[in-house]
Amino acid sequence: MGQHSFTKRQKHYLRFKRSMDIILSGFAILFFLPLFIIVAILIKLTSKGPIFFIQERVGKNKKIFKIIKFRTMKVDAPEIPPNKLTKGEQRAMLTSIGYFLRKTSIDELPQIFNIFVGHMSIIGPRPPAAKNENDIILERDKYDPSPNNLRPGLTGHAQVSGRMHEVKQKAELDGFYAKNFSFKLDFKIFFSTVKKIFKFEGS
Repeated sequence: MGQHSFTKRQKHYLRFKRSMDIILSGFAILFFLPLFIIVAILIKLTSKGPIFFIQERVGKNKKIFKIIKFRTMKVDAPEIPPNKLTKGEQRAMLTSIGYFLRKTSIDELPQIFNIFVGHMSIIGPRPPAAKNENDIILERDKYDPSPNNLRPGLTGHAQVSGRMHEVKQKAELDGFYAKNFSFKLDFKIFFSTVKKIFKFEGS
């Protein structure tokens, strides 16, 4: 549903947006490289396990890709969507540095590599986990155009509107974005995200 429902202006903007994603993520990789090295060392010094957390996610047109984040969870923590856990349960699964990485959203930074290669965009609906978030995928398909037909984002309209929405609320916010995305809306979401990061309002 909704695969061909974007306006002509939106289709032109999507091409421009992809070009900007490549340019900005390329600069970001170079800029954040020293931080990546520092965080990688801290993760290895404070917990057992790999530096990165790699997980299958659902991308544009429901194609599966592997997302990359800094690992914030203990290696034996189960893969359960955050909205199905209490804050206390989530906190208990985090490593000693994991809470800080999430609070500052630094754990999300490696996704700029996903953006550079085309799996993701800077702004868009967040990519659901392939294993256990089929509910949000089904809800999104109730909207025309479907948010599932866009590249998922590092941040999005639902994320700057609050972190703990129910599935239907998230899908509604994603549906609004899919219908109304534009340079102006993306600009607003980007700076709302920056504001949340500097206020330490991460997950």
